[in-house]
Amino acid sequence: MPRHEPERTCIVTREAQGPAGLIRFVLGPDHQVVPDLRHKLPGRGVWVTARASMVEEAAKRRLFSRAFKTEAKVPETLAQDIERLLRDDLRQGLALANKAGSVITGFHKVESAITDKPIVALIHAAEAAEDGRRKLANPLRKRLGEAISSFPVIQELSNDELDLALGRSHVIHAALVAGAGSDGFLNRWHRYRLFRGIGADQTGLENETGEPKTMKPAGTEAE
Repeated sequence: MPRHEPERTCIVTREAQGPAGLIRFVLGPDHQVVPDLRHKLPGRGVWVTARASMVEEAAKRRLFSRAFKTEAKVPETLAQDIERLLRDDLRQGLALANKAGSVITGFHKVESAITDKPIVALIHAAEAAEDGRRKLANPLRKRLGEAISSFPVIQELSNDELDLALGRSHVIHAALVAGAGSDGFLNRWHRYRLFRGIGADQTGLENETGEPKTMKPAGTEAE
């Protein structure tokens, strides 16, 4: 069973929710507000709903000082800094999935995986040509039909970022296969998108059971 964590209250909305939907902040030695994405830094923490707009509102309304009960120094770039950290975390998640053998790269290998593998997402470099995206979308559409609209297609990372995460050169297209590391990467992608203001209904991450969607290999029957 998953470990139950107590709910926390957002200092902006005053709504309580699980820690997964929030960002924890602590005060550094100089009273500067520091994001604690791993929820591990020492000291008293305050929580903000994990959206850039909520972080900006907390800073604008001086809610950090009120919550910490002392003058808190908020960097002007706090929301941008968090987005960068979440993006770095996303790239690291892809590296972990790759080490676990859950990433397939190369156009033709990805094209084949769409038909033969239980893939959970497609990944395109941000610079990927529209022609390549369309050619991979065609077999995906044949396999999924209208459900293609809710299938995760990840295109936030640049070619350089994909190369760095996967340890190889000129990665343009990749497929994420169900397995160790894939869930963690998708969860990080989900969190990154939500922070940027992209709604959960646009991610296509979960099925009716709350688990990441998986395409079964061609020729198998749905359970």
